[in-house]
Amino acid sequence: MAPLEQQWVKVQQKTFTKWLNSKLQVRNRQIVDLITDLSDGIELIHLLEILGQESLGRYASKPKLRVQKFENVNKSLDFIKSKGIQMTNIGAEDVVDGNSKIILGLIWTLILRFTISDINEEGLSAKEGLLLWCQRKTACYDEVNVRDFSTSWNDGLAFCALLDIHRPDLIDYDSLDKDDHRGNMQLAFDIATKEIGIPDLLDVEDVCDVAKPDERSLMTYIAYWFHAFSQMERVENAGRRVEKFVQNMQGAWQMQNDYEKRMRELLRQIAEQQKQWETAEFDGTYADAKAQSAEFTAYKRKNKRAWVAEKSDLTGLLGNIKTKLSTYRLRPYDPPAELSLEALDVAWAALVKAERDRSQIINETIRDIKNALRKNFADKANDFALALNTLSTSISGLEGDVEDQLEHTKRISESLQPLDEYLNIIASIDEQCEEANIEENDFTTYTYDELEYELGLVRSSVSKKLAFLENQMVARSMTNLTPIQLEEFESVFRHFDRDLTNSLQELEFSAALASLGLVYDEEEMHQKFRDTSEGKDYVTFEQFIRFMVDETEDQNTAEQVFESFKEVADGKPYVTELDLRHSLVPDEVIEDLLKEMPPHKGPDLEVDRDLPKFDYITYMQRFMGGEEMNGYVNGDL
Repeated sequence: MAPLEQQWVKVQQKTFTKWLNSKLQVRNRQIVDLITDLSDGIELIHLLEILGQESLGRYASKPKLRVQKFENVNKSLDFIKSKGIQMTNIGAEDVVDGNSKIILGLIWTLILRFTISDINEEGLSAKEGLLLWCQRKTACYDEVNVRDFSTSWNDGLAFCALLDIHRPDLIDYDSLDKDDHRGNMQLAFDIATKEIGIPDLLDVEDVCDVAKPDERSLMTYIAYWFHAFSQMERVENAGRRVEKFVQNMQGAWQMQNDYEKRMRELLRQIAEQQKQWETAEFDGTYADAKAQSAEFTAYKRKNKRAWVAEKSDLTGLLGNIKTKLSTYRLRPYDPPAELSLEALDVAWAALVKAERDRSQIINETIRDIKNALRKNFADKANDFALALNTLSTSISGLEGDVEDQLEHTKRISESLQPLDEYLNIIASIDEQCEEANIEENDFTTYTYDELEYELGLVRSSVSKKLAFLENQMVARSMTNLTPIQLEEFESVFRHFDRDLTNSLQELEFSAALASLGLVYDEEEMHQKFRDTSEGKDYVTFEQFIRFMVDETEDQNTAEQVFESFKEVADGKPYVTELDLRHSLVPDEVIEDLLKEMPPHKGPDLEVDRDLPKFDYITYMQRFMGGEEMNGYVNGDL
């Protein structure tokens, strides 16, 4: 046998022996010499039962005779043929007699059938498919060029590349010394055996130290790599399918959980809202009813709109769940009956009805409160107006003794305080009506402003009546005054009592005296005010009358009045309207004088040329005797 031929036979025999032992180890069996250890057929039967996963039947377990060995080997060859495996020129005697080439061919046939034949890449043959797989896996490595199952593997880089592409965690390909062929090969073989579990069918020298490595040995070994990594890829693919399925299912489950959680929460909110409306109460005020109306409006703008959107989203979500499950041909999802779209429709219909009822009761309550406010205001306003009318009638109808009238008026005055309090109640109701935007009231013609004004009139009338009666009581005690004088003094006092306090301030007191013809210089006037008021800031009616009594006891004669006219006229024989007004004579008195006094017909002063002039001398002759007046005029003018 030539050296080269001896080399590949030796490599094949060693590789095939390792291959066969890797199969027999499941039965704890092992051969040492492939050629001699198969001669009795026993190990061959064990190998075929392992590969075929079935029993070959009875055989000679301890053959001693050549014929027994032949029977065992023929049983094995018959089994191989029954599997459709073509064998040429292989007989039992070749195995029994140890024909190495025939035996190697037989084992190679079994390797092809049970290890390599199932390799199929893109429909190619086993060999071509295995080569294509190696090329595709190492295509991205520039240093690797797999062309065959021989010299392409000498440098060990192809094996390292297969490890790196499948298990980069086991090898640092970039750090390899690309020129260290044996080191790279040994590293790849060690990792394949220890980490991947690939049988060590080849030795480093079987590939690196020969010019042309044995093709069958390499194919047998690389087929283990293919199966190991293909199995790994199948596991990974299966894992990815499981992962994808779980992810899809988790997505579907998450969608289902999300649907149920959101549906449950939506139904809870709807039920809670209905319960809140059912238990809601009104306190009878417009403010409370309006607040509840505003809250209802806010609900429709916020909660209701959010619920409408959520209802639509849930419908779409359930449709997406069903579509997703149908896409993956999974069992369809039907939510629990209480969380179904039908249950939501029922709850929604109930919500719409409750919403309509709520709107109706709010509107009815607001209308009832408005009508109640109208009636309440009208009842109190009408009662108040009746009370005012009764008081006015009582005041205007007072007759009899002054003391009785005064006592009755005081009682009327005391009754005004409760009316003030009652008017405050009406004011509060009026404010409530304004808050409720009530502009009309068919139950009364009165308004709060009118009642307030009329109460002011009644109060003024009572005040004036009290002042009048009290003044009358005072005036009646002044027996030395004539009724005309009393009337005059009282009229002047009331005229200058602008604030109806039944008293005169110092300026008012001075003006009142001047209107009565009593004119003093500033200092003297101030002293008379202080004396009359007894040191206070005002003069009462009684003090005023007493002062006038004292002052008029010597000023009641016509001569004294005539003298007053002279002072008003500043010594002229006539008086003008301007003179009278400068003397602070009341307007109504001036009007009466201008009607009664005749016009002056004599000469006048230049300063009064354009003013009407009145003859107060002729006017005073009505109240004085003729001779007395003539003598007084002739003597004094």
